[in-house]
Amino acid sequence: MNSTVLDVKKFIKRIKFDTIWEYITSNPKQILFRVAAVVIVLWFLFDDYGVVKRIRMETEYRSLLVRQKVEQQKMVDNEQRILHAREPDSIEKAARERYNFRRKGETLFIIKGE
Repeated sequence: MNSTVLDVKKFIKRIKFDTIWEYITSNPKQILFRVAAVVIVLWFLFDDYGVVKRIRMETEYRSLLVRQKVEQQKMVDNEQRILHAREPDSIEKAARERYNFRRKGETLFIIKGE
């Protein structure tokens, strides 16, 4: 009985294969065009210059533009600090902010973040 079930399963698989092969042989141009269309769509999406890569490159480009603006602003700020570096007020400001210096009679409060 067990071999009968296996024979039936093989027969069903054979019937499915035969009907698929019959359809392919009866419509070869249609199958060829469908396969070609699938290959072209996959190539269009996933090639080196495909849509997926293009979207990734576009998002990276936008993030790099934002980063460039931030870095250019830092450069402008640094240039301004360099221009005003010799002024006594800027030296005092830098000493107070960076090195926690204070004037005589002032109370210094240091708040540390986490």
